[in-house]
Amino acid sequence: MYKIGDQKVINSWSFYDWANSVYSLVISTAIFPLYYGAVTENKSVYFLGIEWEHPDSLYSYALSFSFLIVALISPILSGIADYTGSKKKFMKFFCWLGSLSVMNLYFFDGVETVWLGIVFSVLASIGFWGSLVFYNAYLPEIALPEQQDKASARGFIYGYSGSVLLLIVSLILILKPEKFGITTSMASRITFVLVGIWWLGFAQITFRKLPNDIYNKRPEKDYIWKGFKELKIVFREIKGYPTLYRFLISFFLLSVGVQTIILMASIFGATELALGQVNLIVTILLIQLVAIVGAYLFSRLSGRKGNLFALKVTLIIWGVVCFCAFLLDKSQEHVAIYFYGLGALLGFVLGAIQSLTRSTYSKMLPETEDHATYFSFYDVTEKIAIVLGTLVYGLLFAITNSMQWSVLCLAIFFLASFVVLSTLKKTKHVR
Repeated sequence: MYKIGDQKVINSWSFYDWANSVYSLVISTAIFPLYYGAVTENKSVYFLGIEWEHPDSLYSYALSFSFLIVALISPILSGIADYTGSKKKFMKFFCWLGSLSVMNLYFFDGVETVWLGIVFSVLASIGFWGSLVFYNAYLPEIALPEQQDKASARGFIYGYSGSVLLLIVSLILILKPEKFGITTSMASRITFVLVGIWWLGFAQITFRKLPNDIYNKRPEKDYIWKGFKELKIVFREIKGYPTLYRFLISFFLLSVGVQTIILMASIFGATELALGQVNLIVTILLIQLVAIVGAYLFSRLSGRKGNLFALKVTLIIWGVVCFCAFLLDKSQEHVAIYFYGLGALLGFVLGAIQSLTRSTYSKMLPETEDHATYFSFYDVTEKIAIVLGTLVYGLLFAITNSMQWSVLCLAIFFLASFVVLSTLKKTKHVR
């Protein structure tokens, strides 16, 4: 019999972060971008009948397209999922879509097959972000409000730990391919298969324990239309809860900064500071390891001082990160060490802000059965923020020819988020 607050269910839910976070680290951040860059370096590629002289732009546009797709479909599918009680089915579908797409990146083995790399990158991104909508929506259904900060933090701790483990295995393969009788290119492609198997395999632990249709929904035949109606109802409800609505605004502003920094950190290190691949990978590993500590410590802080206080502290530190990055220059002696220090500071608040925003939003939700629909608005807010953040970053870089001013500008979004967060009234579960 399913009961909210069951620790075994909470643990299995958290374990999905262990399963899927290998995608965000190995594919989105570390291995695949480097592999794509190596394959397409100083070459033109053809995609959709168009010659792309700058393949990096093609990859960037492809990812933006995937975010747009998720932003468009997730509210609609979430409305249907809530009305039909089928969150678990949708989560499984996107998990399969993402993991199988990652595995198919194995067939991207040269300039001639760039189209495969682009298509499966888009599908993998849709699978990853799509599954997160339904995964996050389970939090208020499986954990009591007083359990949600720890549960959310545990998920991110699992995610950072698992992804670091697989990244280390991947780096051994790529840096020492001759030990395994393979080429560097083949090692990277094998890594893509390992990520897909890891994601899909460990996700089964989560799927075995997660409840399905806990509200015993009995949908009528026109469930698609009813799903749309569910979406409209929730949209009106969100506007009727000022605290929840303002929190989404604050979340949007901080996501502009957080997500842009996550996406652009390695590019900033390589382009602006002229750091090598080894320096960048070391920094990425450092960020992940320190994020484990940050997620744990800030969950403890939120338990003592409240979610809003803990979030404000993270926003102040994020602002400091932006200012420190602005001061870095490739001409400085020991700039790599300074970059490692900045990465450690960033990691300390990365896990914290990601876990706290998720649990805070969850605890702010009203009594409802439409958790997937509510979390779809949370997800769309983040996707729009990514688009705006990368646009602002790229525009300022084009105007100033320096990424340092772009990074400094992101501090404005953290300040604005802090101001909005300061206007929120404390609730029964959020203080």
